[in-house]
Amino acid sequence: SKAAMESWKKHLLRHDSIFVDHTQGMHRSHLTCPSCGKESIKFDVYSSISLPLVPAKNRPSIPLKDCLDQFAAGEQLDEQNAWYCSSCKKHVCALKLITLWNTPDVLVLHLKRFTFEKCPTVDGRLIRRKIEERVDFPIDRLDLSPYVLGPKDPEAPPIYKLFGVSEHTGTTANSGHYTATVRNSEDGNWYRHNDSAVGTTSGDAAMTGGAYLLFYQRAKGSMRWAGMEKQILLEEQRKRDGGGPNGSVAAAVEDADGFREVTNKKKKKKPFS
Repeated sequence: SKAAMESWKKHLLRHDSIFVDHTQGMHRSHLTCPSCGKESIKFDVYSSISLPLVPAKNRPSIPLKDCLDQFAAGEQLDEQNAWYCSSCKKHVCALKLITLWNTPDVLVLHLKRFTFEKCPTVDGRLIRRKIEERVDFPIDRLDLSPYVLGPKDPEAPPIYKLFGVSEHTGTTANSGHYTATVRNSEDGNWYRHNDSAVGTTSGDAAMTGGAYLLFYQRAKGSMRWAGMEKQILLEEQRKRDGGGPNGSVAAAVEDADGFREVTNKKKKKKPFS
């Protein structure tokens, strides 16, 4: 998508580092007015993906797939986050759908364990709550292909393996204690870090009610800028090629929406009279 590439190029004007190269991706934000159907589509950069936790009934844990499905399902904005519809000339509770356009080499998943609910007895008061159900997440193979809307490269597919988990112990986001379970890149073993204490463990041991941040690394290949570099280079190459050999129609590059741009079409020569 040209819109995605232009958004990324603008991002690079102010942000360009090794972190941008390998830890940031883009998602597609789609807003729809429930009254007139007006749509707004834009692309935003992300460094982590926040996943909602929906406690599973009659099950001791929450599958990570359920969290991803809930993230992809979209939501309706409330009045505090209303969107201004230029057609209706007013703020509306729009339907919001966020879809992953691409994913970086290092992916951070944030499990939204802390919620803020309205107090049933005191108006305007919010009650903080922590969801402490265990989340079952893949360790050696997390396939995000069904959730990625943009182009996918078979040389570096959106398939990941876990290398770290940050855990939180406590009842609120403003207090508590953090520990970490990390896979060593040299020996492949898992280690648990608790302040200065370090001991051996396993990846499965990190699946607790305290797992808060999940750190994944692409299992195969590497793509700078979550693949945007390759897309931009292909687009620049297409522009340089122009009309292609002998002035024929350029070898068009198909974008993610299935459109092709035809340029420099060869003109027929008029016969001499």
